[in-house]
Amino acid sequence: QLQPVASGGGLVHSGGSLRLTCAPSRHTLEYYTLDPYAIGWFRQFPGKEREAVSASMYDDRPAKYSDSVKGRFTISRDNHENAVYLQMYKLKPEDTGHYYCAADKWGEGTKWSDPPEYEHEYWGQGTQVTVTS
Repeated sequence: QLQPVASGGGLVHSGGSLRLTCAPSRHTLEYYTLDPYAIGWFRQFPGKEREAVSASMYDDRPAKYSDSVKGRFTISRDNHENAVYLQMYKLKPEDTGHYYCAADKWGEGTKWSDPPEYEHEYWGQGTQVTVTS
């Protein structure tokens, strides 16, 4: 089955940038393309519930962002590279957390309701982002 892998985290100063990558694991027997998957980026802070950060659909529906990152983060797909990126600008210390991606084949993925609903079938292990002040 698909195993999404998030990478690209690291340590940056406040105001800095990072680009995270979500791509299928290369350690599976089958090759998976992300084309038919709704991809969601999430983050989790210690002791808190996970938070949806951004979502990219497999069709022409626009990308979505949480209010806390809107205007600073950009999600994009590169079908040639078979990856979904989360470009993060103007990082703040409160962006520090564990970031991971999830995939939902032909589904809705993230429902931005209150409370939000996540229908992703496949979840990755994530990458740590630390922003220092």
